[in-house]
Amino acid sequence: MITVPAPAGPGAFVHPALFYEDLDAYVSGVGGFVRSALSAGEPVLVAVPGPHLDALRESLDGSAAAVTWTDMTGLGRNPGRILAGLQDFADLHVSRAVRIVGEPIWPGRSPAEVLEATRHEALINTAFTGRPATILCPYDVRGLAPDVLAAARRTHPTLIEGGQDLPSPAYTDAVRVSADCDLPLPEPEGEPPRFAYAHGGLAEVREYADTWARGTALSAARRGDLVLAVSEAAANSLSHGGGKGTLRLWTTSGARAGVVAEVRDGGRLADPLAGRRRPSLASANGGRGLWMIHQLCDLVEVRAVDDGFTLRLHMATP
Repeated sequence: MITVPAPAGPGAFVHPALFYEDLDAYVSGVGGFVRSALSAGEPVLVAVPGPHLDALRESLDGSAAAVTWTDMTGLGRNPGRILAGLQDFADLHVSRAVRIVGEPIWPGRSPAEVLEATRHEALINTAFTGRPATILCPYDVRGLAPDVLAAARRTHPTLIEGGQDLPSPAYTDAVRVSADCDLPLPEPEGEPPRFAYAHGGLAEVREYADTWARGTALSAARRGDLVLAVSEAAANSLSHGGGKGTLRLWTTSGARAGVVAEVRDGGRLADPLAGRRRPSLASANGGRGLWMIHQLCDLVEVRAVDDGFTLRLHMATP
């Protein structure tokens, strides 16, 4: 059984990556982590993909009822929603150390999802600083690409590999890793037109997006979600992105058929955690627009570079 260290004391945060080769090693390592937490009387959240969820439940037998279970394919479909889910659990036990298993990257994830999940893994280290928690992140060494495993070494201070628990020599500051995720976005086929907007033009943005969306396979409800997400993104442009921006809309086909809305402006992202943390009611500007966008969309790609800020909002179609 692999033993993962608990927080060393008040305010300590531990964030190891567990590299596993097969389901037996996964159940042994993750199951041992959960059993250790339960023995210590610590609250446990397990957020992993469905098949792994089932295997872990079965291995824990009667102890499974003491664990909070979440299917990561739902919570983490948009990686930008994961962090808030983990923080919400920790906030329920604010005076206690908590243990969390979070598996945000699994075989079959698209490259765009993997990149945003990698950004999430880096930002965990900032968001949980000073909190008594251990977040264990399993990685499938046989099913994931070498570059994904290399990124895991950069986003986790500690690695559990080959039965050993050691510091990661490649661990890198969260801000640096997040910036490294700001790779150029691929251009869509067909050169979709750009709709320019400025102050006073928010109603026109909504009308343009709604008219376009009526020609897609989105349901009426999801069409409304898209228009709301686009409106929030455009409103951010007007408030924080230099007072103007551009909108592009297009569809994708194949296994990941859906619609994409891209909003670009001249703004900067002052807080990399904006939209990923639940906004504070006490804050005048708590990232509520970005938060809502993350809740509405199936994937949000973020690019914060020197020449401006870009959001790509994805919604799947049936």
